[in-house]
Amino acid sequence: MIIETGRIMAIEAEGLWVETIQQSTCSSCRAEPGCGQSLLAKTMGHTSYLWVLLEGRDPTAYQLGEEVQIGVPEEVVAKGSLFVYLTPLVGLMLGAGAAHSLWGSELLTFLAAISGLVAAGLLVRWHAHLTRFDPRLQPVLVDDRQRLNFVEPHSLTS
Repeated sequence: MIIETGRIMAIEAEGLWVETIQQSTCSSCRAEPGCGQSLLAKTMGHTSYLWVLLEGRDPTAYQLGEEVQIGVPEEVVAKGSLFVYLTPLVGLMLGAGAAHSLWGSELLTFLAAISGLVAAGLLVRWHAHLTRFDPRLQPVLVDDRQRLNFVEPHSLTS
């Protein structure tokens, strides 16, 4: 699980809006001294707002400005990154390949490649819109107030 610290900006019945300043990945990278992204994050302080589900917790237990830890499963980040980056690339390649094999014209191949890139980008956007409320893809609170799930011990009788 990737864990980040954030500050509560708004409290709602079902979740919290948390502001994060992404620093944990930059400080752990070996290329940090020569990285432009790291320099930009240090000077500008890249902030983002995330919706974090309360998952049955009491919203009155949290206060504005309080710092909380949130987590996102690595699997969600990995699969999401692959989908977001590879889908437009595949669209571009399919568009270019189809146009080149059908017409052989450089201009049409270029236009089809750009069309495939845009269409695949729109597919990514549509998929993001459909899955925006999927609880499996949402960040979760990682704190000591997390509700406990008790598991019944198995019966040892045979």
